[in-house]
Amino acid sequence: MRTLTSNCGHQLSQNSIYASFGTSIGFTLLLAIGFSLLRPYNSVVYAPKLKIADDKHAPPPMGKGPLAWLGPVLKTKETELVNLIGLDATIFLRVLRMFRNMFLCITVVGCGILIPINMTKGQFDSKTDFVSRVTPVNVWGSSNWGMTICAWLFDLIIMVFLWLNYRAVLNLRRTYFESADYQASLHARTLMINDIPKTLRTDEGIGRVIDVVAPQSSFSRTVVARNVKELPELIEQHDQTVRDLEGYLARYLKDPANLPPKRPECTPSKDDPNFGSYIRGQKLDAIEYLTARIKELEMEIKEVRLSVDNRNPLPYGFASYEAIDEAHGIAFAARKKHPKGTTIVLAPRPNDIIWQNMPLSRQTRKRKRIMNNIWVTLLTIVWMAPNALISIFLVSLPNLGSVWPAFQTSLAQHTVWWSIVQGVASPAVTSLVYLVLPIIFRRMLVKAGDRTKTARERHVTGKLYTFFVFNYLLVFSIFSTVWTFVSTVVNKTNDGTTTWEAIYETDLGLLVFISLCDISPFWVTWLLQRNLGAAVDLAQLWTLVWSFCARKFSSPTPREMIELTAPPAFDYASYYNYFLFYTTVTLCFGCIQPLVIPAAAMYFSLDVFLKKYLLLYIFITKTESGGMFWRMLFNRVLFAAILANLVVFLSTWVHGEATHMEAYAVIPLPFLVIGFKWYCARTFDDKIHYYSVRNMLKDPEASRSKPFGSKGDRLASRFGHPALYKPLITPMVHARAQNILASVYGGRLTDSNNQGSGDNMSVSGYSDMFSMDPMRAGQPGRSAKGGVPGFEMVPENRLDFSYYKGRAEFAEEHGGSGGIYGRAEDIIRSDTPGSSRWGPDSRPGTPVHSGGLGTPTLPSFRPGTPDSIKGDIGMSGGSGMRYYGERKDSSGETIGLVQGAQDMPASAVPGVQERAPGFLGGGPGGYGNLPQEDLDGRSSVDHDPMNYDYFRSRRTRN
Repeated sequence: MRTLTSNCGHQLSQNSIYASFGTSIGFTLLLAIGFSLLRPYNSVVYAPKLKIADDKHAPPPMGKGPLAWLGPVLKTKETELVNLIGLDATIFLRVLRMFRNMFLCITVVGCGILIPINMTKGQFDSKTDFVSRVTPVNVWGSSNWGMTICAWLFDLIIMVFLWLNYRAVLNLRRTYFESADYQASLHARTLMINDIPKTLRTDEGIGRVIDVVAPQSSFSRTVVARNVKELPELIEQHDQTVRDLEGYLARYLKDPANLPPKRPECTPSKDDPNFGSYIRGQKLDAIEYLTARIKELEMEIKEVRLSVDNRNPLPYGFASYEAIDEAHGIAFAARKKHPKGTTIVLAPRPNDIIWQNMPLSRQTRKRKRIMNNIWVTLLTIVWMAPNALISIFLVSLPNLGSVWPAFQTSLAQHTVWWSIVQGVASPAVTSLVYLVLPIIFRRMLVKAGDRTKTARERHVTGKLYTFFVFNYLLVFSIFSTVWTFVSTVVNKTNDGTTTWEAIYETDLGLLVFISLCDISPFWVTWLLQRNLGAAVDLAQLWTLVWSFCARKFSSPTPREMIELTAPPAFDYASYYNYFLFYTTVTLCFGCIQPLVIPAAAMYFSLDVFLKKYLLLYIFITKTESGGMFWRMLFNRVLFAAILANLVVFLSTWVHGEATHMEAYAVIPLPFLVIGFKWYCARTFDDKIHYYSVRNMLKDPEASRSKPFGSKGDRLASRFGHPALYKPLITPMVHARAQNILASVYGGRLTDSNNQGSGDNMSVSGYSDMFSMDPMRAGQPGRSAKGGVPGFEMVPENRLDFSYYKGRAEFAEEHGGSGGIYGRAEDIIRSDTPGSSRWGPDSRPGTPVHSGGLGTPTLPSFRPGTPDSIKGDIGMSGGSGMRYYGERKDSSGETIGLVQGAQDMPASAVPGVQERAPGFLGGGPGGYGNLPQEDLDGRSSVDHDPMNYDYFRSRRTRN
């Protein structure tokens, strides 16, 4: 029975590799062909960035041919990628290329040395399968020097590639520091001061703290944070209430001609102060209740905002300098110091800050980290049980047959079928589990006290990697060893040996080595199926299925429809964790099962091109860190190399010569790797993190540059809590329901997105005051016909993210803060905001849009210019400039001369458009067959005698 099980296991292992290879290659080719055929006709899913990115960040255009996407992917160089996709995405692709090249070299060395040795020196019979022959399980004595030599060569190859890429990352970072966007950004010249004592929580106190580190530093603009208390929670409740109202209205008004007989109902919110006054389980009219709830929240938000300056200061603040090198020099000098108990670091981007964690003290953050580590440990322990079952039974079906005789019979009769199940099902189940874990860890680490989102993502990557290595590599292998150990002891006791003698006689180290060799075919099949996973990412199957189901089987709100067309954010933490885990598995099993090395090399060779397309045309970086993932990746690759050295040490110890010289020769490698780590840290880290490591003293009497000396940097608003200036969202309703909406909803009478309607007006709109009709966006004096005050009517042809990419409520969740759609949020502006972006009642840092659809006031264009084109130029600071509204000062800044004045009736010169209709593949029909212009609005401009172009351009005659 034991021999039968062993033979079945070896045959299943070999056949499962063949099945995994066949299914992986077959389905990958099928998905690639399907993607190539669908891509030209579904640009909303497969190339959203072509339409929404500004000219600087727009990817290369593609043709309509099935293979037209290969050209830009192959021809776009790294120097171009930095501007197109950002430094984080560029370094991500560089890491992929590093792994590809590294494993191609290791494949040549490993397979060229180990496979010939194991095939010629192994002691096996003619029935032994090929997969077992290439492992060292049957190789003894001095022949195992091959593993020791490969361990040295593998480590040298790894260190060479890491050093080359460390140097390349340094060059990318220095280029990033010198880029125009970084030089013009406010966060580049700003310091963040944390843990400020109570006696120094003033603007002047921050200056005194910095003087401890740099007493001769120049003048800095400082600001200490103020307590906003419940304001973020109130805004979150307001946003959720608006979304709830939109959902009820979308379902109720799905068919405006046939309204449901019963109005929608809801239960009171638990956050409602009057929640206790309602009867338990009471149902309320959803429209009326949510309307009143929005009114209460807006009034409360306004009152809290007006009282913020009187609130107590918080233990953090910011200091901004004129020169970037001075700010970086001070941060470098303070990196190992804590002047007056504070911590001084370079300020992150404003959209990178996790504001609710900023006031936390050191003790609170430490307590949160401890609790988070406890939860991670508990999750790891709980996960051991299902992981053990997978590793014992699903990875090796003969183990299940040894305890289930009926299954053993079926296993022997249907070997081919069960080979397919073992080669496909077990890696698939493991992969499905991998999809859930990043979500769990991210939610756990949100409350861990990290101050920035990018730091949280790096910590998520680290926690995921530790969990995967422990649970899916060590525990996975240990439980298989435990199963083998128990089976061996049971067999010996059945032969008459006592239990303690059987345990003593069993060589645990040898059992671990044999178990690793037995489980190694699973990792070959698992790595082969990663190619299928890469093809699934390219085909965007989940996006297609979810979008189709949301549109066909539910009643999505206009906001949800718009968000469906937005480019998704790239999940760096998950993908980096996958790559690190693949690398660790490959290095650990490379000397035991050489076939895992070409399997990993094949995956990285394919994925480097597929991920390049995804980052060029589909995904965006939600929060740019400037390439700060690199050091975390570097450290974990070195850890994987050390772990692989321990595996080689174990293998040569149990199967080598009696003197163990092969094992002793491996001992210096971990120390060599640690020394390499120290060398790279000393050589590269400071230059990567700081623009300058010396504080260049300046003449205090020297004149400062105009942007800094004025209020152009707006430090308080740029690095103030977003809750202080974030515009409140307005309910969106489909335009087909505008005629019936007034009869079912008594909402506010103004739209907070319209210029001239601040928070006070939006609140007063809920009364029975007489209100004049709102004006049409871009046409002063003309009524917005068909519009309902307090609502944003969204026509069918505007259910597209490109019309709303400049709106904060959409852009902040889809990478808009980094400047992909135009000007980044922390670029230093001029003294006076331009009239095209600001309204008289706007809060600092809050753009006030001129229309309900969020399109800013733009330079005059010829009639018929699509609104989406205007939005691109307006948000990216195009060349079309107002003749009287703005001018350029001597420093190149745009200054508003006549704030809020009406434009001169002038038309742009033909041919000055920065982006023509259809540029980059858009076409007159737009992406997804969405019209690119408002036909009603165009008609009104063409036939409006009050328009200047009416008498200059040729009018359409009926």
